[in-house]
Amino acid sequence: MSFVLIERPVPEVAVVTLNRPERMNAMAFDVMVPLRDALVELNLDNSVRAVVLTGAGKGFCSGADQESAGVPPGVAGVTTPTYALRAMELLEEVVLTVRRLHQPVIAAINGAAIGGGLCLALACDLRIAAPAAYFRAAGINNGLTASELGLSYLLPRAIGSTRAAELMLTGRDMLADEAERVGLVSAVHDDVVAAAVEMGKRIATFSQPGIELTKKSLHAGTAATSLDTYLPSEGMGQLYLRLLTGNFEEAILARHEGRPAKFTDER
Repeated sequence: MSFVLIERPVPEVAVVTLNRPERMNAMAFDVMVPLRDALVELNLDNSVRAVVLTGAGKGFCSGADQESAGVPPGVAGVTTPTYALRAMELLEEVVLTVRRLHQPVIAAINGAAIGGGLCLALACDLRIAAPAAYFRAAGINNGLTASELGLSYLLPRAIGSTRAAELMLTGRDMLADEAERVGLVSAVHDDVVAAAVEMGKRIATFSQPGIELTKKSLHAGTAATSLDTYLPSEGMGQLYLRLLTGNFEEAILARHEGRPAKFTDER
């Protein structure tokens, strides 16, 4: 049985499904390693313009697998502390791989996003939720820290520091309607995967380097130390496409002719 499924409902959008529903798609290594490998492969597929990440069954991803986590790669002969480091590095690599994809990644959150699963959702560029979705920073509930896999970096940037602190320190559940209200997700849809695919199709109509540079700019902007130091990098991206492609002229002509623009990304 494959724990990670890849489908192409339309040529330009890949849907990646965590497929261990009986464990609510927990972060066992036999799920996370093929997820990482699938994402690396999709990153190199230039026909894929957007990636949708979702889960099978009732859970998006329930975080750490406390019953059958499996064994991370590359741990033969190591001590327990080193084993723990290798395991955490693998999970961190999955989060970073999502962030580093050329394509925007849309989280279609079909159910529970708990602990590391919340971190996985936050690593995505866009998030939409099903009505049954809910979110929990679970570490604090388990007698640990709520900070894991970048949660204390990503969550405040998504919903603000005060709301993030409240969610992380109380360990309570945030339901889909509240998540939409505070900006953790942009919308709630009954058929969340179909809605995510439609979003991916829209993204695919735009300039490929334009979308890639926008993704990079969004990430860089959230980490920038000041507007003064950040503005030139945004300007360079705009000039890059303005000077090296005919996209801007095509956009103007298409609007004048009342048709969709067809961007070639070439001059």
